[in-house]
Amino acid sequence: MLRKSLMAVLAPGMALGLALGLALGVAGPLQAETPADEGPLFEDPRHAVTWRREELKGIERLVRQLRFDLVNNRDAQGAAPRLEELAELASGAHLLPAFIEGSHGRGSEARARIWEEWEEFEAGFAALEERVSALRDAAEAEDYRLATRELSDLSLTCRSCHRRYRY
Repeated sequence: MLRKSLMAVLAPGMALGLALGLALGVAGPLQAETPADEGPLFEDPRHAVTWRREELKGIERLVRQLRFDLVNNRDAQGAAPRLEELAELASGAHLLPAFIEGSHGRGSEARARIWEEWEEFEAGFAALEERVSALRDAAEAEDYRLATRELSDLSLTCRSCHRRYRY
């Protein structure tokens, strides 16, 4: 009896939420779904800033964990799922759509020069993807010395872009 009354109360709200989500085409609070080969789409610069900040923090956490997996533990098999996730998250296709013009203001660490030097900025993501690929290759070969070097090179790639395009 209690279950039926609880469902009677909750069902209309759940249905309304689902209907609104479908009508608006919203996949989550910050982004709309796009085809798998493209990154998320953003209409509001603040949402783009918040989303990319969280994604970049997630990438940073992954790299720290990979350093632990590959350098400290020498565990390429344990690192494999994180390497795959890193390749997806650190791609230009995933991150570049969140760098919409006008998303360099309040709350953002992005410099306006990103949009003035867009081709160079995109090239930074291509370099990042290359470093991630090289790291994956080193891990798959269980070459931990090379993986250590690749992790350092990956960090340098991130840092060089941050120096130029981030406050």
